[in-house]
Amino acid sequence: MRKLSIYRESSTRRSLFELAITLIPFALCWVAMVLAVRSGHFWLYALLLVPAAGLVVRLFMIQHDCGHGSFFRRRSGNDWTGRLLGILTLTPYDYWRHSHAVHHANAGNLDGRGIGDIDTLTVGEYLTRSRWGRLRYRLYRHPLVMFGVGPVYLFLFQYRLPIGFMRKGRPWLSTMLTNLAIFAMAGGLIWLVGIGSFLMVHIPVVLLAAAGGVWLFYVQHQFEETHWSEGQSWSMPEAALHGSSHYDLPAVLRWFTANIGIHHVHHLVSRIPYYRLPEVLRDHPELRDVGRLTLRESLSCVRLVLWDETRRRLVSFKDLRRHGNIDPAPQAV
Repeated sequence: MRKLSIYRESSTRRSLFELAITLIPFALCWVAMVLAVRSGHFWLYALLLVPAAGLVVRLFMIQHDCGHGSFFRRRSGNDWTGRLLGILTLTPYDYWRHSHAVHHANAGNLDGRGIGDIDTLTVGEYLTRSRWGRLRYRLYRHPLVMFGVGPVYLFLFQYRLPIGFMRKGRPWLSTMLTNLAIFAMAGGLIWLVGIGSFLMVHIPVVLLAAAGGVWLFYVQHQFEETHWSEGQSWSMPEAALHGSSHYDLPAVLRWFTANIGIHHVHHLVSRIPYYRLPEVLRDHPELRDVGRLTLRESLSCVRLVLWDETRRRLVSFKDLRRHGNIDPAPQAV
């Protein structure tokens, strides 16, 4: 970790440049989509939908770096940039920053699950649940819920109220102010372009970006050879390096996701700005193959839902049935 600390230095000029080449194209895409909807050119609307959502993902990743204090040198610059971006990404900055810090402090720790991560049961925990409890977990881990209903609930409803942080003043106040700013922004845009155009453009873009963000967070920790441990056997450096994937995406996707796929390095030293993460892999090639996951390989991660404490890897429900460890799928009662 000490070897990587030299990459923590950010560049204000570079950070401003990264912000500009994300915000300006997003604004242009948004305006072009509104004009396309108004003129009936829905082919152009459809063509711009995915890039616009990708730019929202990139804005969220900039907000993510601000939360780690890595985007700008001064904390005030990080915090206010993060709070303003939270209006566009529908993510209250202080609330998210606190919960994400808990995630980093407990990643790969079976004793520290529950805040800022995806709920993951061990095989033993799943088997001791009631039939209704198993069914609820199966529904939660179903792809349509995880990447469809889940992102909608998370960004439109859960992020509107800082559950679990109500006694902490700043996350609560930040969330309420973010909500007010979101409503003000929505009201202003509706006044400018009309409610129909706003709903046709902004909501699909944000929800598609939310689904993409949840997918990225999922595959960065939910892969077969990930690392989980508990008690004194848990080690932050080991969990960071082996419990986070190197999601080796094509170049264009690396740009839209702001190199978040180099997640094992990010968890080792979270203060490294995203635009310096490729430098780490360049200078330390031994890190390239650690937890490496290609786009094609990542698709199979959807089926991995339980941590097998005996085999020390994530497994699917089908794997358990094949090994005779589990009863047939529970029925609703």
